[in-house]
Amino acid sequence: MSPLRAICPAKVNLGLHVVGKRRDGYHEIVTIFQAIDLYDVLDGEDAEALTLEVSNPSIPAGESNLVVKAARLLQARCEPARVRGARLRLDKAIPAGAGLGGGSSDAAGALMLLNELWDLHLDSATVEGFAAELGSDVPFFLFGGTALGTGRGATIEPLPPMADRVVLLGSPPFGLSTPEVYRALEAPLTADGADVTVPRLFVKFAKGNDFALARNDLEAVAFRSRGELAVFRDAVSRSGAEVALVSGSGSTVFGLFRTGTDVISRAEGLRGEFPGWTVRVCQTVASGVRIVPAVE
Repeated sequence: MSPLRAICPAKVNLGLHVVGKRRDGYHEIVTIFQAIDLYDVLDGEDAEALTLEVSNPSIPAGESNLVVKAARLLQARCEPARVRGARLRLDKAIPAGAGLGGGSSDAAGALMLLNELWDLHLDSATVEGFAAELGSDVPFFLFGGTALGTGRGATIEPLPPMADRVVLLGSPPFGLSTPEVYRALEAPLTADGADVTVPRLFVKFAKGNDFALARNDLEAVAFRSRGELAVFRDAVSRSGAEVALVSGSGSTVFGLFRTGTDVISRAEGLRGEFPGWTVRVCQTVASGVRIVPAVE
């Protein structure tokens, strides 16, 4: 098999509601995922052993990396005669600990890439099941675009693509730990029947392209931990964003703007106001992970 490349997008959460804590220890959430055009790139080719090289030396390339975990899961669950080794290289552009789903997207990319590279012929339902085992956000990246996430966030309902939006991202020079943010959240144990009105409300936001009332229940925890996140969020709101929120558990703050808005100049202003932050301008996209031939 010729070398392959997985193009792995980031995501933002266009609202996130925590319903409560589940009996399995996870939190029950309702969220709208939206893929954006900030990408990690995972290249893979056949090899005798499984190895991973990561462009960012601060990110572990060993067994704790979700790309390696995805490969090991396939090796453990698929026919031994079909799985092989692979030489993998991950070029990171999505910041870690930022609430943008970079590790989850990379894991989805590894599942899709190795399914093709090793000729496993796994159907989409099987791949989705493996993705859910690897992490709550991982299944979304098999779909991309706009999607409703419920349960732990791993139950995905694709939604019609939202109208194109420009997304301003502000990533501070620090990350936040998702498990620590959830541990600090005061959420009671949820009942067996989840509140069905919240998913309907979030779908209404997405289909109507009106996120003015959207909220992220994890923001309060993130703001208590790092107050500068709230200051940046408020600055993005004042710059004319339709909505400004922390993405996921943070630490990235994003603003959503209608196309045609001069977001470039607003981003420049924020860079001057918040030295040390990385401010990017992205677009919403209607796809998830894509597998293409690797560039020779």
